[in-house]
Amino acid sequence: MIRRKLMIKESVTETFIKFYSKKKFFEIVILLLVLFINSGSDYQSRKNDKDKQINNGRVYIPYTLPWDDMPIDLSFIYKKDKPAGNHGFLKVVGDKFVFEDGTEARFWGTDFNGSQCFPSHEHSEKVAKRLAKVGINIVRFHQMDAEWPVPNIFQFTRGENKSNTRSFDPESVDKLDYLIYCLKKEGIYVYMDCLTYRRFKTGDGIENPDNIKDAAKPYSNYDRKLIELQKQYNYNMWKHINPYTKLSYSDDPVIALVDITNENDFYTWSPTVEPYRSDLEKIYRDWAAKQGIKVSEKKVVFDKSDEKILPFYIDVTKEYNTEMSSHLRDIGVKIPITGSNLHGNWSRRWAHLTSQLCTDFIDSHEYWSGGEHWRDRNGVFGNESMTGSLKNMIPSFAFSHIGSKPFFISEWDNAWPNEWRSESSILLASVAALQGWDGLAIHTYRYSLDENVDMIGKPITGGAIGNGYHRGGVFDTFNDPAKFGLFYHAALILRRNDVKKAEKTVSIKADDLFTSPNIKALELTAEKHRVEIVLPNMRAKGDIVLEPNDSIDDAKLLEVTSDTKELYRNLKKRIGWIDTQKTKAVYGFVGKEGEISLNDVRFSVKTDFATVAISSLTDEPIRSSDNLLLTAVGRADNTNSKYNQDRTQQLDPGHGPILIEIIEATIEIKTEKKNLRVMSINPQGSITGYMPSEYKDGVFRFTIGEEFQSMYYLIQAL
Repeated sequence: MIRRKLMIKESVTETFIKFYSKKKFFEIVILLLVLFINSGSDYQSRKNDKDKQINNGRVYIPYTLPWDDMPIDLSFIYKKDKPAGNHGFLKVVGDKFVFEDGTEARFWGTDFNGSQCFPSHEHSEKVAKRLAKVGINIVRFHQMDAEWPVPNIFQFTRGENKSNTRSFDPESVDKLDYLIYCLKKEGIYVYMDCLTYRRFKTGDGIENPDNIKDAAKPYSNYDRKLIELQKQYNYNMWKHINPYTKLSYSDDPVIALVDITNENDFYTWSPTVEPYRSDLEKIYRDWAAKQGIKVSEKKVVFDKSDEKILPFYIDVTKEYNTEMSSHLRDIGVKIPITGSNLHGNWSRRWAHLTSQLCTDFIDSHEYWSGGEHWRDRNGVFGNESMTGSLKNMIPSFAFSHIGSKPFFISEWDNAWPNEWRSESSILLASVAALQGWDGLAIHTYRYSLDENVDMIGKPITGGAIGNGYHRGGVFDTFNDPAKFGLFYHAALILRRNDVKKAEKTVSIKADDLFTSPNIKALELTAEKHRVEIVLPNMRAKGDIVLEPNDSIDDAKLLEVTSDTKELYRNLKKRIGWIDTQKTKAVYGFVGKEGEISLNDVRFSVKTDFATVAISSLTDEPIRSSDNLLLTAVGRADNTNSKYNQDRTQQLDPGHGPILIEIIEATIEIKTEKKNLRVMSINPQGSITGYMPSEYKDGVFRFTIGEEFQSMYYLIQAL
């Protein structure tokens, strides 16, 4: 019976082949396979339809980035840079960072705050690989010395009342050691902070510890006991031998940069606490006598930095930076050193910059509108678009850059819940590349080690702590599709030099250190030419020299094109684009613009606000590459988040999963590749569908957003 059935089946097959050619037979088999595959895709499409949510007429889908992985792995592009340190120690050559073997360094990075610096070994392995996949190649260890997180460098667990901060917790150090080891394997360097948030205690032997702030700002710039404690901390850190790398921190080239102290200056923090104020007055009177300056016998009140006291602050800060730099060199530190980061207080920024000239490089911090609601119990925050503003973060960073030293940005952010933050990653990366800046690190990747997070901005504590450390989640970016989701392209723009350096340099003269924050010469200039600040007694070397009140024509027109013709921004329309051989992008309110035609690529975006970026994942330009990444993202927020009518007050942060607005767009690529296909990629990296596409007359055309919605699309040749 079995044999007979088999013979019947064989007979049917033979009959089929007899009437149809073998070629036709195989065509039908392939058709059946395609129908089977598409049935799975149809299921995914129906699943997407089920998961869709409508908010204010906009359609969203869940897209939560996993904490321990990323959907797409681009680490293969940077394999020549593994392990970190294979090019030797980082050095300063002129105004650039260069490794010992002559390789110029460009860094795209992130900060690790507090507890995130001390993960489990398994966590370290996963997070290091995750960072490498998106192209991050430097991590700044920030707030390791803060008291509020646990673990911290002094205490791995909470409970024991430690009387001093003179020694490290062995378990914390082990976790830090292994994290550095994992980062090194993946080609990721370390930017090490020294003094950031250390809370000095009575057992440290200092005066009045109850009344001085974190890091003893600004007293740690001049008090001898506080300086002695900093040196002891540094010695313990830099002479420690990592058992996993077999090297001391001072002898390991994976640690590439170091700052002496974080945001610690006299221009932000007034020295008022005794006996530190009186000690500073003695130093001031001695300094004034040497300068031939008469000082009143009345008590000196250090509550403002006017023209009389400003030179004193500059000199004291220089002495501190010089002493601490020499100390670090004495204990074997070989890498570039900076003092304190430039931040806030525009009217004293150039004075602060002057006090940092004795260090190896300049470091700056700046934030854009949004994220302030952690300070405001009513949840009020800024919700402005960077693309439509003359005074976004770019002028602030240009304001801090001199042409003679490397320049690094170790803190920047366009914090959630700013609605338009997807503009920021590629905008800053492209301007940094145009300027020739040496690196950026966003503040921050994470504050905590919680692995069960499916929302943006999950608080690390409740809101009851008066000093605001519940802010942590607001600045977490590791799972934010609107910022971290675009790091693939940002890293390529900066590290691969997709955007060329500007052809001309503008020198802006700083004749007076008391400069108004409204500097016309900075408006859009850094998006057209390279900008350098020329401090008093410096020589202007630029092709164009401007006074602070001068302006370029582009600022009047509210429209700017870089002198390389690769970058463009229109403030009236609130749109911008990047047009290079290997990366192209449009961002802002592009839906109103209709078609935007760049070289070889045309974007037609229907969604009103979006960032759509495409990058070649090979050494070939987009038109001849067989492997491309397209990212499309705009608004992203938590499920059931609630705001007031004009979206400047958060009423409810919502909960997971994270939602992204579906971006609808048609893309046309002039390409030599006739066999490209477009694959929709979900958060786990799986293909959820193939976009309908056509190739005609040398143009590959497809539409996203109508089906198989995602934020990531791989375009690859068969």
